[in-house]
Amino acid sequence: MKRILIIVAFVLTICAGVSIAASRNEKQKGAEQSTAKGANVVSLHNCASCHSLSKDEAGAIFKGLGEVTDVKVSPVKGLYEVTVRQKNRQAVAYLDFGKKILVPGPIYDITSKRPVTPPPVDLPLIISKEDMEKIPVNNSIVMGKPDGKRRMFVFTDPDCPFCGKLHKELIKLVSVEPDLTIYIKMYPLDMHPGAYDKARVILGANSLEMLEKAFAGEKLPAPGERDKKEPVDESLKLGASLGVDGTPAILFPSGKLVAGFRDVKTLRALLQEDKVGK
Repeated sequence: MKRILIIVAFVLTICAGVSIAASRNEKQKGAEQSTAKGANVVSLHNCASCHSLSKDEAGAIFKGLGEVTDVKVSPVKGLYEVTVRQKNRQAVAYLDFGKKILVPGPIYDITSKRPVTPPPVDLPLIISKEDMEKIPVNNSIVMGKPDGKRRMFVFTDPDCPFCGKLHKELIKLVSVEPDLTIYIKMYPLDMHPGAYDKARVILGANSLEMLEKAFAGEKLPAPGERDKKEPVDESLKLGASLGVDGTPAILFPSGKLVAGFRDVKTLRALLQEDKVGK
């Protein structure tokens, strides 16, 4: 839910910024244009051959709002489809051929009740090799081979149902990837009030079994003297520095950070991509 709200905010920010930028562009062009007496003020054009919008021009309109990665004619007549990327957020906005009207996406077909244009998406973040090497393995629950040649980090919340589903897939993964070490970092979310104390207890006991009890809905003991706050706080700080904004989040050996649940087949495919990319 948190990621969805961030994406929506990103789209709205683009729309507001483009409206201002487009307005400024039109004011600049207004001095160069004249309208014959009695002519219509607004003229609609649906023919793409009569109009053009280059990436450079779109980049100027979207300046400061993100990188324009693609410009093309939209499936909806009279509109350009402009793809904008800001860090790992990618969204699509629409400009009319006259570059006066902004339409936020996605656009839906009334008959099919389906989008005819791409919705906003989260793109994987890529963590650099140098930053990967700096990630501490302490304050982690370890799965798989303790000294495996390949390391994966998983940020999880003991009260997150999708984290529980992913955990079952991770158990399958380490059984078919014998040289993989998975370091599980506790990342309790504010929306789960009891998760922070559970994370303290799990790390205090350094217990994979305790984590699995939490995922199963079993009650954990209250934090004791050994269940310090610092290990959980350090994991929260680490995740935030890497760009983790929800759970589960999976950091692959290549540095690719992927958000959300994945089944074991998909996890293995992503690991294979890591091997091919090296």
